[in-house]
Amino acid sequence: MSVTTTTHLNFRGDARAALDHYGSVFGGRVTAVTYKDTGNVPNENEADWVVWGEVADADGFHVMAYDVPSHLPWEQGDSSFFVSVRGDDPEEIGFLWQKLAEGSTVVQPLAPSQWAPLYGMLTDRFGVTWVLDVTAPYNG
Repeated sequence: MSVTTTTHLNFRGDARAALDHYGSVFGGRVTAVTYKDTGNVPNENEADWVVWGEVADADGFHVMAYDVPSHLPWEQGDSSFFVSVRGDDPEEIGFLWQKLAEGSTVVQPLAPSQWAPLYGMLTDRFGVTWVLDVTAPYNG
């Protein structure tokens, strides 16, 4: 199996500050992609918010984060994380998606996205939100 799981933290406007803080604590490379970078700005006041970010180091520390746009529900401490499952093989991610989707609520169907060959989000029958995607290099 060639997938990894990563804690994916959710914020409202504080993702970049959190990523910078965690990078200073744990070391590693901080990457942050804004809504403006993707050309998908739901609210002009949120253009510089993080749509996807991470801190990763060579020793294995890895955390991801994003800013939940204001048109979606969010309260600090509630739904504050996702579990991210990433892999290189679209077939493997598709297989895992099918298994997790049984009895789940699909938030975003598994499909190609602007940032990944495949991306999808669902909340399973236990209330855990999973993000599955196929890795793609970021050259920002």
